[in-house]
Amino acid sequence: MLKERIILMQGDLTEMQVEAIVNAANNDLQLAGGVAGVIRRKGGDRIQKECDQIGTISIGEAAVTSGGNLKASYVIHAASMRLGGLTTRESLRASTSNSLRRAKENQIHTIAFPAIGTGIAGFPLRECAEIMLEEVARHFESPTPVERIYFVLFDSDALKTFEEVWHELRPKFEKR
Repeated sequence: MLKERIILMQGDLTEMQVEAIVNAANNDLQLAGGVAGVIRRKGGDRIQKECDQIGTISIGEAAVTSGGNLKASYVIHAASMRLGGLTTRESLRASTSNSLRRAKENQIHTIAFPAIGTGIAGFPLRECAEIMLEEVARHFESPTPVERIYFVLFDSDALKTFEEVWHELRPKFEKR
């Protein structure tokens, strides 16, 4: 039942007790501002050092590092934009899908996502919710070790938007 596998909440992504959190990343994996900056501050320099070892990845790709000092064991870096650039529909869809692929490859059971691209990357919140929720629901249509996915949203407006979109989308996926 998708209702029990996809959880929407307001909170601090970096405080989640899950196996992996997802970073709204740039493709150079530089943890500068926004969600990435908070992950670097709270998780420590180790995460940035691991990102530096990985190097630049393609826009739409995702890479995995340790969680450093975070409660999460891993950070999945979803590269939805170029450093200083904007997120597009295509890059958001691909980076969400590739984040889920990395979780599956690493046998991760619980993941927490932010609303990727809606901060400094300027992507519209409602469109973000539509794309991300569709990708997550599709992920559950195939065998996966992922048991639960949290969307941890920064404020009540973002939570309300994700709830409205999920209310509209969920019946379509539960009928399959």
